[in-house]
Amino acid sequence: MPPALSFTQVRRRFGRLAVLGGVSASVAAGEVLLVTGRNGSGKSTLLCCLAGLLAPDSGTIDYSEDGAPMDAAARRRRIGLVAPDLAFYGELTAAENLAFFCRLRGIGRERGDELLRRLELPPDRPAAALSSGMRQRLRWAWALLHRPRLLLLDEPFQNLDAAGVAIVRRLLAEHLAPSPAGGGPSAPAPPGLAVVANPVPLEIGSVAATLDLGA
Repeated sequence: MPPALSFTQVRRRFGRLAVLGGVSASVAAGEVLLVTGRNGSGKSTLLCCLAGLLAPDSGTIDYSEDGAPMDAAARRRRIGLVAPDLAFYGELTAAENLAFFCRLRGIGRERGDELLRRLELPPDRPAAALSSGMRQRLRWAWALLHRPRLLLLDEPFQNLDAAGVAIVRRLLAEHLAPSPAGGGPSAPAPPGLAVVANPVPLEIGSVAATLDLGA
């Protein structure tokens, strides 16, 4: 069965500050849920809850792959996340960072090498010496390493130049399309899905719904 995500009446507070006041939405395979709203409206908090990095105070989050429901711990292992505060080991090169995370996930480093090429990243440059746009490309590579079915993208085009935006748009389109790699010759693997958070609306394909957390 294709992956699917839904959440209902998700609430999250930080002390006396209510950040999420009961939000609900759903997204299916091949679709994008676009989350918009001003700075501080709860977009990043919602993505952290969906990723299993934060526990909501109340509400439900339901995510399944191949018909199997996944709890917060399983979502943490399976999702792909692009977020502005995602940092890397500054003394390691871009290639060494990805090779390290490939080892942690038990996948061959050739996957990291493939994404370095696709994202046009300088493999031998230390992460600390990358420009802000190149660090954003490296965040995309990290998120896609394990071929996740669910992508959670927090301001995914931040700091990217026109060439970088074009590259990640292609990668997102591929993610949302059925893949022949995992389903055999006559049964392509189901498409992925994505939740994209951005302060303003984005012109991207496959947006099935928009959740506005406040202007």
